[in-house]
Amino acid sequence: SYILHFPVKKELLAMEPKASVTSPQDRPIPRWSLSSSSGLHYGSFVNSLSSLTPNAVDDKPATPPRRAYIAVAVLCYINLLNYMERYTIAGVLTDIQKFFVVSDSTAALLQTVFICSFLLLAPLFGYLGDRYNRKYIMIGGLSVWLVTAAGSSFVTESLFWLLMLLRAMVGIGEASYSTIAPTIIADLFTGAQRSVMICVFYIFIPVGSGLGYITGAGIATFTGDWRWALRITPILGVVGLVLLVFLCPNPPRGAAETHGEGVTAQSSYLEDVKYLLKNKSYVWSSLGVTATAFLTGALAFWTPTFLSRAQVTQGLRPACIKEPCDPTDSYIFGGVTVVTGILGGCLGTVLSRWFRDKVPNADPLICAVGLLGSAPCLFIAIFVASASIPATYVFIFLGEVLISLNWAVLADILLYVVIPTRRSTAEALQITVGHLLGDAGSPYLVGAISDAIIKSKSETRDWSFPSLKYSLLVCPFVGIVGGLFFLMTALYITEDRKSAMRLVEG
Repeated sequence: SYILHFPVKKELLAMEPKASVTSPQDRPIPRWSLSSSSGLHYGSFVNSLSSLTPNAVDDKPATPPRRAYIAVAVLCYINLLNYMERYTIAGVLTDIQKFFVVSDSTAALLQTVFICSFLLLAPLFGYLGDRYNRKYIMIGGLSVWLVTAAGSSFVTESLFWLLMLLRAMVGIGEASYSTIAPTIIADLFTGAQRSVMICVFYIFIPVGSGLGYITGAGIATFTGDWRWALRITPILGVVGLVLLVFLCPNPPRGAAETHGEGVTAQSSYLEDVKYLLKNKSYVWSSLGVTATAFLTGALAFWTPTFLSRAQVTQGLRPACIKEPCDPTDSYIFGGVTVVTGILGGCLGTVLSRWFRDKVPNADPLICAVGLLGSAPCLFIAIFVASASIPATYVFIFLGEVLISLNWAVLADILLYVVIPTRRSTAEALQITVGHLLGDAGSPYLVGAISDAIIKSKSETRDWSFPSLKYSLLVCPFVGIVGGLFFLMTALYITEDRKSAMRLVEG
């Protein structure tokens, strides 16, 4: 059975003397029990938590505001480092290929193995995050991340397999953090404040990704050794670990909605999954997240290399024969990613708050417009690269702004259609599906298509640029499919959100 707890006033308890009462927070609370035989229809239960509405108002914050803001700052800092580390590899990819002498598809395995371990462990951390101390889980995962990320910088040229193994282990730390951190923010704030804090947190995804290119290429150029690019984030991560230990609280689940009391639940993992699979908004939006992950994963990994090869084709620079290679494209693309991430994330949140009261299903429509609009921009950017690099950057900029509309809005959708006690599991499953079918394979797929095109052509011409250009065409197509997924989400989200606000009647 699924048992949902939330606090009420003592006067109400006095009126129901037969209620089964427990005191996990040293406060009297009644217990409601819903049999799993009912199929756990997602609309039939959920505590009527005020913050699940956009205009929720709390009389008293569950966590002191200053402490809550400090906690968000710490979580954002670590999120920044996570994504910096993830894309540092892409910033020095050409150097790594020259050092280990590997093809496009083999180089792309560095990202694939990382994402595979990340997605395989996400469900485990989601399960643990809904049941155990979330702060301790993040501390343990971050510690593993620091050690393995630093260790990967000491691999010698004959041990490429070891570099892949260490990259896979880095995914352990990121899986523990990415599934749990958003749920802590959700338990610190409600309503409009929550939307803003989630927006800030998710803006650091593109910002961190962009800085990953910049710092990776910059450190490699400054030191003359790409290995130092892999050491900078672990060094900064030690600071993040200390801040996490001393400044980040572990609020009770649902604390923001229940004035610090928290919501507890007793359910099996299978029941949690059944609940989520019956939530149509969650399912369709997760498919949209998958398409977004596929698109951004492929573009993030290959765009600097694609632009570098385009300039070689145009005769603007010589081909790189030996590392270190020219890092200019990593700098520029990193800067574009930072700016578009901030601009798109803020614009998406503003549009969401502006239209939410006027158009109940505005959030998935914003996501749909973002992906559908990015497809033609990316298509043009891919083909104009052989003629004009500045024009290419213009269309990349527009495409990334449109894609970045989604980041904060997607997180908000999950938080208001899923109850507090199942948010970590929901985050974990969405991460698993999104990465499994998304960016776990997209960099490798693009690299494999590129290699296949090269092998099918004659050796009288350099096909390294055209092959990568044609293989990247898969990205605009996936963007269109993702937009359709969000349009499907828009059909169900109004009812699902209302279902998430209904009071459970005992």
